[in-house]
Amino acid sequence: MASVDLLRTLGNKYSAEILDAADEPRSAQDLSDELDIPIATCYRRIDELTEHGLLELHDSILSDDRRRIKVYRRNVESVSVQFDEALSIAVEERSEVTNKLDEAWRTLSEG
Repeated sequence: MASVDLLRTLGNKYSAEILDAADEPRSAQDLSDELDIPIATCYRRIDELTEHGLLELHDSILSDDRRRIKVYRRNVESVSVQFDEALSIAVEERSEVTNKLDEAWRTLSEG
């Protein structure tokens, strides 16, 4: 992933807010409503963040009216940008253990 492209994506309006809110699986509509982002813009940012591996399609759930809804989750714990000798970006991905613990906790709390 090119550092400059990633930095541009992170610098886009609403990208950081979406990543922050997507620590748990969320639909585009949920993100749009909670963050007060126009839905079309929300989908564009989701596509950009997914393309760079910062957000992932977590699941496709069935809504109350029997429609499939895609839910997304942040795929990273942190992103660090350094401007030493050259631009460098370090991305720390969420660990599988973290993902599994999140899923187990959510399952227990819903039950």
